Amino acid sequence: MSSPYVLELASGGFSFENCIRNSRLQVSGEKTTKLKVKKTGTTIAGVIFKDGVVLGADTRATSGEVVADKNCSKIHYIAPNIYCCGAGTAADTEKTTDMLRSNLALQILSMGRNPRLIMASRILQDFLFRHKGQISAMLLLGGVDCTGPHIFTVGPYGSVNKAPFATMGSGDLAALGVFEDRFKPNMTEEEAKLLVRDAISAGIMNDLGSGSNVDLCVIKKNETEYIRPFESSNYKSERQRKYKYPQGTTSVIEEQTINLNLDLVEETVQQMEVAQ
Repeated sequence: MSSPYVLELASGGFSFENCIRNSRLQVSGEKTTKLKVKKTGTTIAGVIFKDGVVLGADTRATSGEVVADKNCSKIHYIAPNIYCCGAGTAADTEKTTDMLRSNLALQILSMGRNPRLIMASRILQDFLFRHKGQISAMLLLGGVDCTGPHIFTVGPYGSVNKAPFATMGSGDLAALGVFEDRFKPNMTEEEAKLLVRDAISAGIMNDLGSGSNVDLCVIKKNETEYIRPFESSNYKSERQRKYKYPQGTTSVIEEQTINLNLDLVEETVQQMEVAQ
């Protein structure tokens, strides 16, 4: 039982205390407005090449119809040999990847070697499936382990898919079309970089929720390179005129002045201490 006189610290992690309230608001028969779901926008992609994996993402963060951030990072560090791209609600992807990174850090200390990709995907799969889709996180895992390069996609309900190339987010269809047209096995690193760049650019051009720059992460057996940005946005608009208006441009319709009569109740003077 909570007491109004005791300070209770908020527990960490995810909080679903409003889920029951939201479900009651949407019960059939009640005259209430249905809650609207905010659409999230992102384009993330990854491809396997001859020596490793290339991951890519755009850098636009949206809140409804508003661009909240033009240069956010959507490629998250998980382990020295594993990185993860996140799409969906930014807070959920950040918290989920933080959880995965901390768990794998303990595994690295325990085993004394880099973790496998299948281990990371199973941790995410169990975690997201346990919450039944309440965590809006669509994750694309990529990396190289002792069995070679791998790419896994993990959905918000815990579904897992393994493929030589993958896309997720609201711009995934445009990016997937580029992969299906130009993908070939055993590509070189430069070919893989350009392919992922073009796939992310296709998502940026065909999806309003994706935009700004293109970030890439190249993961090889003994080397990782995070390129941010790999390509800057070419669609920067310039102001056509100056928007400084002279004083008096907007007319004052009505002006009212109220004089306040205040009484001095108490006055104290405090002298500041000065070091000698």
